[in-house]
Amino acid sequence: MKRTSFWVFAMVCMYCFSSFCTIQTYDLRVNVSGISSAKGLVEFALYKNPAVFTQEGKTYRLARTEAQKGTVSFTFKNLEEGKYAIVVYHDENHNKICDKNFFGIPTEAYAFSNNIRPKLSVPGFDECAIKLQQDRSIDIKMIY
Repeated sequence: MKRTSFWVFAMVCMYCFSSFCTIQTYDLRVNVSGISSAKGLVEFALYKNPAVFTQEGKTYRLARTEAQKGTVSFTFKNLEEGKYAIVVYHDENHNKICDKNFFGIPTEAYAFSNNIRPKLSVPGFDECAIKLQQDRSIDIKMIY
């Protein structure tokens, strides 16, 4: 009887402890408007680390969807509370890279969270960062 009571108590404690340790997660829906054609893909790059912002292959999460004229949306699910920045581009030629000219300027449409419009260089993480503390939806407009 004492052993059974001990195991019941241990299981209750484990359940309670795991409930307190559960990390709250949220969904972030990104709506991208101003897409000029249905050719290719739209890539959604989510960054969490400011030190690697905009670097290829260093995204926190990455998603690609078929392009469609007008608006395309994607939802990043189960994100922890924190700051995130997003880069989107329209990969019209379907080569899975954002093509750039000789000067490094994108030749395919792109966009940044907070609708930041770069002037002479890529914007910083803090300019593009959004704070996620609840489920959220943001709107971004493509730059052509």
